[in-house]
Amino acid sequence: MPSPALSAAHNAAALLPQHAPLVTATRDGLVESIHYGSAVALEADGTFAAAAGEPLAPFYPRSSLKPLQAVAMVRAGLELPADLLALAAASHSGGAKHRQGALRILEQHCLSVSDFGNSRDLPYGASEREEWLRSGGRSTQLTQNCSGKHAAMAATCVINGWPVEGYLDPSHPLQRLVAATITELTGEEPLGLSTDGCGTPLFALTLRGMARAFGRIARAAADDDAGFGARGAEAAVGLAIQQHPDMVAGEGRDVTELMRLLPGAVAKDGFEGVQLVGLADGRSVAVKISDGGDRARMPATVTLLEALRVDTAPLADLATAPVLGGGRQVGLLQATDFLNHPSLSTPVNEAL
Repeated sequence: MPSPALSAAHNAAALLPQHAPLVTATRDGLVESIHYGSAVALEADGTFAAAAGEPLAPFYPRSSLKPLQAVAMVRAGLELPADLLALAAASHSGGAKHRQGALRILEQHCLSVSDFGNSRDLPYGASEREEWLRSGGRSTQLTQNCSGKHAAMAATCVINGWPVEGYLDPSHPLQRLVAATITELTGEEPLGLSTDGCGTPLFALTLRGMARAFGRIARAAADDDAGFGARGAEAAVGLAIQQHPDMVAGEGRDVTELMRLLPGAVAKDGFEGVQLVGLADGRSVAVKISDGGDRARMPATVTLLEALRVDTAPLADLATAPVLGGGRQVGLLQATDFLNHPSLSTPVNEAL
């Protein structure tokens, strides 16, 4: 009879998502590393075009939730110039334009950095962080990559007469509206609740649900005369992200580059290996890398876009990365053939 400890370990293993090998790193012909994960590509009508791993397993979307949170804020009356609305949906690199943008949101609503509820951090971008440190900078709430979102959340509270203090509490009117909006856009009830790194309520959802939401936002953005109605908030957020991809991330960031190379796309990454992309006609893709490996997001994403018949030739530099040895290329980071290999692709019960 197995011991209680062994039984507990077995039960825990049984609950683990059955991820598939999505991306490999080879060195001189030998597979050195394997990134497992789950992935899904949806057609415009929400049906599955391709899938791997467990696209219906709950996961935390992390910062890829920000465009959905921004939709909720626009519905609540938040009106910002497009560059600042993009910043409200950003995991920005912490450059001067990002910091100044967050301050502009605060100043427009008679707020200050002291009203922020987010955590402190150095700028996320490598060059931005180095520049900040050289100038004597330290970890602050303004340089933390979510400061644009938090400035917008505080501003939304002012607009609606809600208390700014405690705006991150799940019971706060703002967060209740965000939760309802996420449920509507994804078409599913959250499967769990936690707290994101910046302190914002974080919902467990499925890759299918998140892909569905990004498809809706990107398709709404394609109809740029929607205005600020029930669907207009989705269009406003999507257009802002498309028009200012440098505010959503930053120079040298793959998400910014993808949107520049793929007109009409709405893309957002998230910590722990999350990537979402919505296309202008409503098609969409979602990726979760199981080990949280950031380098594996884009190779898997480009493969999914190929499954949606997107011309990915302009994305070639995002689809692979060189593996170096002694300063020269000796291998390659690239996606596996996970959509064409029967042991890696996943038949999905869409009725679930």
